[in-house]
Amino acid sequence: MASPDTLLAAAHPQTAPASANPFSLAGKLALVTGGGTGIGLEIARCLSVAGATVVITGRREAVLQEAVADLGKSVHYLTNDVGDLAGLEELVAHIETTFGPLDILVNNAGINMKKPALEVTDEDFNRILHTNLNAVFALTRACARRMVARKSGVILMISSMAAYYGIDRVVAYAASKSAVEGMVKVLASEFSKDNVRINAIAPGFIETEMSRTAMNSDPERRDRAMRRTPMGKFGQPQDIGHAAVFLASDAARYITGASLPVDGGNSIGF
Repeated sequence: MASPDTLLAAAHPQTAPASANPFSLAGKLALVTGGGTGIGLEIARCLSVAGATVVITGRREAVLQEAVADLGKSVHYLTNDVGDLAGLEELVAHIETTFGPLDILVNNAGINMKKPALEVTDEDFNRILHTNLNAVFALTRACARRMVARKSGVILMISSMAAYYGIDRVVAYAASKSAVEGMVKVLASEFSKDNVRINAIAPGFIETEMSRTAMNSDPERRDRAMRRTPMGKFGQPQDIGHAAVFLASDAARYITGASLPVDGGNSIGF
């Protein structure tokens, strides 16, 4: 009679040799929107270090050129405004024609606005949702259509602590990120049968140039954030990059529809 281990192995055959590195992204092609600065830059760096070829996009060509010079030969750039929804299908087609099939999409590009809710205009609200939600869905749809046809792919959304609990003066941003969290669950449900995984990363308070400026201008907010974070420190952009590598890799092949807080415990802090 076959042993339980033998039966288990037969029921769950491995797709790669046991010696293979499940965290490797060698041979993969990734697209990172907003990849020229901050968290996006470090996501691109970490994906590249893990072996992927990476295409970063953004609106400022000089910033993208500087990023590529820093990141190395396996990273390329294309200028693009994700808010131009009509051009996103063409962007994906161009990437695949130039570099090959996309394996990984990281929807990192986004905008924020701090303003008391009663002062937020319809134009303000719609501008945030257009970039953080409408554009994310449109680009995801363009990539997922190809990934589903190939029966392979990973899509990552960048969420936020603003989707987990109430943070004042960011009503439009919080609404957009909460909607992204819901989108992750629906798309994971629809695409899982086609071996396309959808997950989110929810950064806590990450120390970037932009966040430092914001926190330094609002010491009370900075103190509140620190008190709520059990690890007692802010995260670094590469912490998000490492999480992206994990979720994009075969090490996370049985994870879909999840949102991973990378926050030093902020989401469970008191």
